[in-house]
Amino acid sequence: MTNESPDRAAAVCQPEDAEVRRTPEVRMRLLLDAPATGGSVSTLEVTMGRGADGAVPHYHTKSDELFYVAEGELQVMAGDRIVTVGAGGAVSVPRFMPHAFGAAPESSARILIALMPGVERFAYFRVLERLAAGEVTPTELIAAQEEFDNYFVEAPRWLDERNANRQ
Repeated sequence: MTNESPDRAAAVCQPEDAEVRRTPEVRMRLLLDAPATGGSVSTLEVTMGRGADGAVPHYHTKSDELFYVAEGELQVMAGDRIVTVGAGGAVSVPRFMPHAFGAAPESSARILIALMPGVERFAYFRVLERLAAGEVTPTELIAAQEEFDNYFVEAPRWLDERNANRQ
């Protein structure tokens, strides 16, 4: 047994304390951001309507990303793969790997996302809400890629897959 002790207190987010952000088809509950966890993790819960897009293709340079599917089915692009993961399943995407996600075409989805190590990301989700409301332009979001460690990429196969399921 070691005599070492933790370097910080446990981070706790009670259900009523989660900040909620929305776009027309997506609800984001911001749980614990990097400053609250000593930089170890950033977490949020995302609920998507049937077939709703969660995130367009992008990658991160500082964090791996874990997706845990709590309810429904999640369609994920991870590099060259497109997979559907059901409730109780998970996907881990390493940094620098292009990825995207959305509720499967015939399903809604509720997922937990964890970025490890944590980076300050809650401001990014606030900007997404403002983008959906027309208060921010896509150009402004693209200009903030480095700030949010969220670099957008082209992924025609992902777009073809998502669009084919909408017809």
